[in-house]
Amino acid sequence: MDLIKEKIIQAGQLLKEMDLDLWLIFVRETMMHTDPMMTLVVGHEVVWQSFFAYTSKGDAIALVGNLDAEDFKRSGCFTEVLSYTGGVSEDFRKLIKRLKPRHIAVNYSPVNPAADGLSHGLYLLLKEYLKGTPYRARLCPAEDFCTRLRSRKNRAEIRLIKDAALITVNAWDKSLEEIKPGMSEIEIARIIDGHIMRQGGEVAFPTIVNAGDKTRPGHGLPTHARLERGDLLHIDFGARLGGYCSDIQRLVYFRRRGEKTVPGELAEAFQLVKRIIGTAARNCRPGVKGFEIDALARNMLDENGYPVYEHALGHQLGRDVHDGGAIIGPLWERYGITPTIPLEAGNVFTLELEINLPGIGCVGLEEDVCITAKGARFLCQRQLELPVK
Repeated sequence: MDLIKEKIIQAGQLLKEMDLDLWLIFVRETMMHTDPMMTLVVGHEVVWQSFFAYTSKGDAIALVGNLDAEDFKRSGCFTEVLSYTGGVSEDFRKLIKRLKPRHIAVNYSPVNPAADGLSHGLYLLLKEYLKGTPYRARLCPAEDFCTRLRSRKNRAEIRLIKDAALITVNAWDKSLEEIKPGMSEIEIARIIDGHIMRQGGEVAFPTIVNAGDKTRPGHGLPTHARLERGDLLHIDFGARLGGYCSDIQRLVYFRRRGEKTVPGELAEAFQLVKRIIGTAARNCRPGVKGFEIDALARNMLDENGYPVYEHALGHQLGRDVHDGGAIIGPLWERYGITPTIPLEAGNVFTLELEINLPGIGCVGLEEDVCITAKGARFLCQRQLELPVK
């Protein structure tokens, strides 16, 4: 079955579970400004104002401009495709009157960007279209609904993320054979990106390269800084396959001439980061809240005398690298309620943290995992040893 059609069926089931009558996506000119849920349950761009209505009875209705309608008819994903020419307001009111919803869930959220696709302008227009009807007062946020629908990955989604992760680690293995001291961060990123694309994947986000401690880890682009002996090379990268993303971090140490083993502080930090990820994975079970797992990781760092990381321990993966919904992170203002959302089976997360060693670099690892009743299952081979070149 088509993946979008599977998610539409899941949407109907979830609406019934949450006792919601109607979920509504309202968009226009989606090449310019889209709703993040479009790729999940719509599948095509639109130009004119368009409504996509999903009901707890299993209806999936597209109300689109006449020049946009053909793609939706051909897709076979919608139970009904309606089109208009001069204006959508009258047809929209007729549709709402026919459906008679008690609630109309629409996509706005202060904390989840994946559930915040309705622009303020369209929200005002929606209220104008419903003026004089009882349905104007029945608008409610779809935040919780979108979070669950996006986060509850089905088997096909998990398989695509796993395949993307396998492409990523394969690209790393091949790149290790080519990366040498003297190369710039930009050159190293090109090698890795090339191996991702040669396997049929796309680069999920700009590859991050840190040659030793010359550049700070984070979301910065690769620079002209050159890899030298004595540097720990840190890579944060991912692949996109079939619309789904992976996101991992890997490490390799380049020995100084005459150096027999890696520095003791590096070996110690690597083992601790690896151990924390394993401990976190065992505790990632349905019902557990993200801030509880994040606290375990921070406590392990603190007990071993290391400063704690300045981000969440994990974010969700899916159609986007940061896929919204629950996170495994601290109770900070910037994360809102997301660390308090219980984990569910089928959620796919990263687990990531780092220890920064002056003069050596970022000892950072990141793995992709799927939540199961017995804890998190790793979706690709973990980095358990530190390669030395």
